[in-house]
Amino acid sequence: MTVADTIAAISTPPGEGAIALVRVSGANAIQVADKIFRGKEQPTQFASHVQHFGEIFGAENQLIDQVVLSIHRAPASYTGEDLVEISCHGGTLVSAKVLQACLRVGARAARPGEFTERAFLNGKMDLTQAEAVIDLIRARTDLALRSATEQLEGTLGQQIRAIRDDLVALLAHINASIDFPEEGIAPDEGEKLQLRIDSVRNEIVALLATADQGRILREGVRVVIYGATNAGKSSLLNRLLGYDRVIVSDTHGTTRDIIEETVNLGGVPIRLLDTAGLRASESELENEGIARTEKSLQLADLRLHIADRNAPRPPHFDGRTSDANEIVILNKSDLPEDSDWKNFHSLRISCVTGEGLPQLQKEILAHISQQNLRPESAVAINTRHRDCLRRALESCDQARTALRQKLSPEYVAVDINEALRAVGEVIGVVDVEQILDSVFSQFCIGK
Repeated sequence: MTVADTIAAISTPPGEGAIALVRVSGANAIQVADKIFRGKEQPTQFASHVQHFGEIFGAENQLIDQVVLSIHRAPASYTGEDLVEISCHGGTLVSAKVLQACLRVGARAARPGEFTERAFLNGKMDLTQAEAVIDLIRARTDLALRSATEQLEGTLGQQIRAIRDDLVALLAHINASIDFPEEGIAPDEGEKLQLRIDSVRNEIVALLATADQGRILREGVRVVIYGATNAGKSSLLNRLLGYDRVIVSDTHGTTRDIIEETVNLGGVPIRLLDTAGLRASESELENEGIARTEKSLQLADLRLHIADRNAPRPPHFDGRTSDANEIVILNKSDLPEDSDWKNFHSLRISCVTGEGLPQLQKEILAHISQQNLRPESAVAINTRHRDCLRRALESCDQARTALRQKLSPEYVAVDINEALRAVGEVIGVVDVEQILDSVFSQFCIGK
């Protein structure tokens, strides 16, 4: 399997629909279309990006479907190769038959993501833009959609390339002063060189600060609802979702496992987890649920500790926490309050009447905003970007240390080169030749 192969795949979701799309990409894509399509003209004669009506035929000259076919000639296509798009009727069988016809005459089945991979390999997009494609597909909120769109447009890639250009120029200058001393190139040194490194370092730090934001946009905020049995955990989940997802019962210990659902709250995907109630129990099954509750609390971004204000306050429950990732809630404000809760400062709600729910939603969003989720800035790195940028930051710090210790420029160059490689990995570019080009263009070596 190489990029020289011609690949084909169904690009629409499985199932019934009005239209299904079959894509073919590669050097022989148009020839594949010639062999299976019949219309007024052959696809070889089509103008690029123009749709044509015709019919698709399979083995033994069997008619499969009436279709609309267009060709997109290289390099003006999604993949940068000759690309054929066949719009057929949206049945599961008919789209499969059209794909089989393509495979029978020379194409092979595409691997997952291979069309976008070819777009990257052919220079149609950088690696951050390729990753944005799947983020765009999976976006569940307006903010996540905007973040994916901006990344697909190249916003993150532009920032990375700017950092990379600074590192290339810096490394080229240091290498030139080392390798060609006869040219009289005076390297930046001391405070001036450190300022240039610090400038790059600050840009990397700013991007790393968006890592939590990126995780939240892509995966959602893990909000765990926990508390004693019958405090109203499942009722709160149902209220926040807006429908009855969980059966609510007065019987203690009915929730034995973790139930997870996602809700869009103020443009932020919230992963709500309803957990087993905390109490002493002799039931092995219920104890397993409680153990899972305790584990989920350790992984939570935000915890909602809910208690029943109609019942006496549990001895262990003081409800006061300095943890910024926990909100204490008193439920059942529609019922009389037990005297144990007198003068107890906490958010009071009723899952029956909905009282206090808007305030709770505001509290949740306020706590999330403290985790670097800034709606005004949709640029957010993912886990892979964070790993690359952390290594780049470490290399910049090592270069600064080498400067402070007054080591020779070669040591600084090694560290800057490592930072350059790590940054280049973010966009899928690790190019030593660019450093050489910068050396010769800036300093006129060998004139």
